Amino acid sequence: MTTSDSTPASAGASAVDGDLAHAAAAAATAPARRPGRPSGGAGGAEQRLRLIEAALALFARQGMLDTSLAAIAREAGVTPAMVHYYFKTRDQLIDVIIDERFVPLREAFGGIFEAHPEDPVTALTALAERFVEVAQTYAWFAPLWVREVISEGGLLRQRMHERYGHENQKKAHAAIERWQRAGRLNASLEPSLLFHSLMGLTLLPLATAPIWRNGPQQRDVDAKTIARHAVALITQGVGPVASHDHRN
Repeated sequence: MTTSDSTPASAGASAVDGDLAHAAAAAATAPARRPGRPSGGAGGAEQRLRLIEAALALFARQGMLDTSLAAIAREAGVTPAMVHYYFKTRDQLIDVIIDERFVPLREAFGGIFEAHPEDPVTALTALAERFVEVAQTYAWFAPLWVREVISEGGLLRQRMHERYGHENQKKAHAAIERWQRAGRLNASLEPSLLFHSLMGLTLLPLATAPIWRNGPQQRDVDAKTIARHAVALITQGVGPVASHDHRN
């Protein structure tokens, strides 16, 4: 596999930081018009944000299907009537979360392959780093991904696909297949699995960290180590580094 000298990995890392900061700012600022009752000023906007954050925390801990609006009210320390003032139904709240939280993050993930069209190593490294950065910025992201995206019957995956389709996945697959035809990426890799494999290698360890970090040898494994480990597995496999030729 080749790594372009004109596009160092550090440039990809800088793009990750910039795009993630933009996504975080977008996610923290409620758009002018969204589903649900208007916020009614600064105090109302803060209350609405508090309810969204409480919902995300509960969705990550126990799943969307098992979380009622009444439970969200208890988590936020408000009355059920307050939740219903802003969100009439749980489905409406989920739509708001998709629009105001996941769409900005989805945009932050997009464009990486296009930014490094001839350098799959840099693209995959930047993507792994972005997964980790997002999971560090939003504590709910990794566990919610495990519960609602990769699990059977995940409501979030279903709703996202209904609203936005599979266009981003198709673009990623096309880029992977092009790299394989050009000899820049292992032809034995399955394009439809590579994106999910990289997400699994980064987000699953972060989502399950409270479990495996109890071991004495894993306590010092930080997010950067997880990203590096994921990229090494994807780009080098488990064989000795000397057995792989990374340059043309």
